[in-house]
Amino acid sequence: MKKAIITCAAVATLAGGVLAEGIAEGIYVSGFGKTADGRDAKIYRIIGEGGLILDVSDYGGRLVRCFVPDRYGNMVDVTMGWNSAADYDKYGFSAGTLIGRNGNRIAKGKFSIDGIEYQLPINENKAKRYCNLHSGPDGWDKKIWDAKPFVDGKSRGIVLKYVSPDGEGGFPGEVTCEVTYRVTPDNVWSIDYKATTTKPTIVNPTHHSYWNLAGEASGNVLKQKLQIFADEYTAIDDGLIPVANKSVEGTGFDFRNLREIGAKADWMIGNDELGCVDNWYDHNFVLRGKSGEMKKACRMVDEDSGRTLEIYTTEPCMQMYGAQNMTCSRPAKRQGASLCQFAAVALETQHAPDAPNHKEFDQTILRPGEVFRSRTEYHFGVVK
Repeated sequence: MKKAIITCAAVATLAGGVLAEGIAEGIYVSGFGKTADGRDAKIYRIIGEGGLILDVSDYGGRLVRCFVPDRYGNMVDVTMGWNSAADYDKYGFSAGTLIGRNGNRIAKGKFSIDGIEYQLPINENKAKRYCNLHSGPDGWDKKIWDAKPFVDGKSRGIVLKYVSPDGEGGFPGEVTCEVTYRVTPDNVWSIDYKATTTKPTIVNPTHHSYWNLAGEASGNVLKQKLQIFADEYTAIDDGLIPVANKSVEGTGFDFRNLREIGAKADWMIGNDELGCVDNWYDHNFVLRGKSGEMKKACRMVDEDSGRTLEIYTTEPCMQMYGAQNMTCSRPAKRQGASLCQFAAVALETQHAPDAPNHKEFDQTILRPGEVFRSRTEYHFGVVK
């Protein structure tokens, strides 16, 4: 494979031609504009020795850009997002964000710990949906995180830290969370989560990046291929709340072998039970292997460019969302381009949705004196 060539201009310039300041070997920083409520945000460019480039904002820990070489060394941004902090507030879709304290849905926004019931804000209230989604309207994705870049041998990255006050978003306990993004010379981006609490609480963070290995705004991903290492998916009711884990056998959720994302479209469209998600994917997959142990979650391939993505995680599950609600009314990062339906796919490692209300699922309660730890790795490569 031809090695990717990164020019000085590409290294030092971010979106809009903004010249970035070098702050460490292979790490640059510049302004990312203001959030909708007027807070200043920054963006950090992390250059990996193998060619992988990440642009990460301290605003919600967003992965703004992810440049990956194809089989010929050509670099393309393969993640969905926007060019300023204000754009993320405007266009939403949780694109590229750190989600916490709890990823996914909690039914009616309620859960109990040790006999005490807690009520979270309801931020999804349409049709038959009535729940707390991604920790509500003021979750960790809305916070400016303390950001400390680092160089560790041949790896480079950034440590993000946020202290969530007791009662924030309706959750009990003060939670201190550190998230470490690391880029290695073999084009691996790893995320390490660490959290502690002062009271029993719920901790189930995830990362909500969207992937299109042909490049953002290159069209839909229906012809790109996906394999998910799961024998079961979680069936949902009309409110998108879990009902039961079911076998993927004979369903549109069978990704046990590598196949085109859109290959089971007829089955999905013909299933009346999936009308609540526009007859597409917004479902949890139960990964093979034990919670807490590293395992392969999925493999994604774009055969035209040769780019591949393999995700490994210590989490027991992964949510797949197919961007069926995306429209061309939202612009892309590339000037003059727009997004479209199925423009990318979100693959979110996690504990199961609504886990606090399902004793049969791996639980997400963190208690004082305990340390929550989780790791997810994104391995970028090419078809050999």
